[in-house]
Amino acid sequence: MIHPSTFLSRALLADAIFSGVAAVALTLGAGMLAPLLNLPEVLLREAGLFLIAYTALVGWLGARSSVPKALVLLVIVGNAAWTLGSIALLFSGAVSPNLLGQIFIVAQAIATGVFAELQFIGLRKSGGTVAA
Repeated sequence: MIHPSTFLSRALLADAIFSGVAAVALTLGAGMLAPLLNLPEVLLREAGLFLIAYTALVGWLGARSSVPKALVLLVIVGNAAWTLGSIALLFSGAVSPNLLGQIFIVAQAIATGVFAELQFIGLRKSGGTVAA
């Protein structure tokens, strides 16, 4: 367990807010977004459902006065993996998004990568280990 810096807590909470908005939009709006972005509805909905659980975890971490360092590292690695996976999806040929869909994928990949970087900086600024 570590004492998160204010910077880390804010980065986690901002991630939770961004992810929560995306979770609602993707889960409830997948049917409307799929033809607009030319992306599979099931991909959008499942990403939204995953983000519901992710939002809960990241929001919980951001609101705590001490956090498990391993979970924070997992969030950072997960955000980096999401960023790389999103870009890989564009080049894989598995989907054929239109221009708006491509912009959507790149924009959320960039935002997720920024959160990973901010959380890493915040983790480095965080206090030492505390007893559980």
